[in-house]
Amino acid sequence: MNSYSNHPSSTLSSHHTSSSTMTSSSSATAATTHDQQQQQQRRHKDAADQNFDYMFKLLIIGNSSVGKTSFLFRYADNSFTSAFVSTVGIDFKVKTVFRQEKRVKLQIWDTAGQERYRTITTAYYRGAMGFILMYDVTNEESFNAVQDWSTQIKTYSWDNAQVVLVGNKCDLEDERVVSTERGKQLALNMGLEFFETSAKENISVKAVFERLVDIICDKMSESLDSETVGHTSGTSASQSSSKQLLEKPNNNNNKGCQC
Repeated sequence: MNSYSNHPSSTLSSHHTSSSTMTSSSSATAATTHDQQQQQQRRHKDAADQNFDYMFKLLIIGNSSVGKTSFLFRYADNSFTSAFVSTVGIDFKVKTVFRQEKRVKLQIWDTAGQERYRTITTAYYRGAMGFILMYDVTNEESFNAVQDWSTQIKTYSWDNAQVVLVGNKCDLEDERVVSTERGKQLALNMGLEFFETSAKENISVKAVFERLVDIICDKMSESLDSETVGHTSGTSASQSSSKQLLEKPNNNNNKGCQC
């Protein structure tokens, strides 16, 4: 009786194939683990690194579920997960970048969007040099809440804080309820720069952070130029500039802040 399944060479071949599959699987797992370890080491190095020209504190704000955490993870770790986990209170990541020939350390805070955490999160607004104000293009309520979030920024942040408006989840075109034109018009009315992004597909995520950092750097250069003019003319422009950077804004007069 000649059964193929009982042939010794068949058994050997099957064993060899199984071993090869297990080896490939183990190698892939080891490679993934190695990559994760390298990412973690880079994050720890960024957090501990004191060699930088500037350090900017940035906040991502907006309604719950607009994709703030995914947006941060995509930028900081180049990772994405579709599982939704609501942020409790506030969390942050650190990333060092090079912009305008400067080494800039970014401390990026991910804030909870729920009302019950509002008292906690607004305490972190002061000292922030930049805000990413985010809504979800598939969620009308999150778009309508943009003005309220803008008011929070004006109330609790520095007068010099810079803001960009971001419509996230632009990959979900079939579910879109907020058109690109409406987003652009709102940004124009508020005096903000506008981006549509997708953390899932990695669309314009890096561009948002790079542009926000550039805007902050430009404002810092303007302040330094004002200081130079002040020293040259013998005026107190330096003191005025320092006051603008450090003092809390006057809530009754926000004309100088387009956020």
